[in-house]
Amino acid sequence: MLNRRILRIKAFKTIYCYAENHGMTPGEAEALLDISCEATRDLYLFLLAVTGPLTAEAKSRIEAARAKFNPTEEELHPNLKFVGNRIAPLLGQDPDFSKLVSRKKFSWDQYDVLLRHLYEHIRGRKYFQEYLDSGEDSLEEDARLWCRIFEREFEDNDELGDILEDLSIHWNDDLGYALGWCIRTLRTLGQGEPWRLPPLYQSELPGNEGFESDKRFVVGLLRTAFSHYDGFCARVAELTPGWTRDRLCTTDLALIACGMAEAMMSPGVSPRIIINEYVEISKYYSTPESSGFVNGLLDKLINQHE
Repeated sequence: MLNRRILRIKAFKTIYCYAENHGMTPGEAEALLDISCEATRDLYLFLLAVTGPLTAEAKSRIEAARAKFNPTEEELHPNLKFVGNRIAPLLGQDPDFSKLVSRKKFSWDQYDVLLRHLYEHIRGRKYFQEYLDSGEDSLEEDARLWCRIFEREFEDNDELGDILEDLSIHWNDDLGYALGWCIRTLRTLGQGEPWRLPPLYQSELPGNEGFESDKRFVVGLLRTAFSHYDGFCARVAELTPGWTRDRLCTTDLALIACGMAEAMMSPGVSPRIIINEYVEISKYYSTPESSGFVNGLLDKLINQHE
């Protein structure tokens, strides 16, 4: 499930925590890394579990409209296509999915306000009306609709963002990646394949057996950056004599430490490939000036090391 880019980010974040708390032990750092990695798959499960509650919200709204004192003809004879979609029961009745969601204690029950707002917003979407009006009625079409919902309704949803932030410090940053995996799963369900829990690392996916272990990669990256962190910082200080360590951005130091650690671990990999990875991460997680700073220092430091 987790690719190398997101594993680098998780190692960098753990090293950042160590930089902010030098009392952290190697064991604590690895435990934090494990939690961070597992959190992405947990978020994937939590998001997929919304299919049942959102379908139930639609059914509840239709039943309430029917029960009105003077319902309209449309309220008396509503379009039940979405209420009868096949994806929600496919996941809800899957014993492995249900058992795992229950064991993780993931529930949307307390987020009825979000579900109400979400359904109201979806109802007004053109793609939803086209789904209701199409002559097709298939598992594949139901899956396509859910893919559109996951693509368009979650990533920039402030209400959902607040909920995710309350549930886990890791989830908001991982939202886009987890949504991508939800969409991938929905497409396979639409093709009639059963749900399967994705392996935590992409190297463990079927067909990737010959790949280098992603778990070994990220643990090695963390251990190398952790054990050499002070030495890496000292080398940065040598190249930046006008700056004390306290004046250097901790985020940039953590990124540089991870870049140098990966270069030490992978001498056969082009330094430019490694540098580019951490420059891209810096664009998202650090200051506007950081990409140039990280790029220049990593280039000098890795070439010095060679």
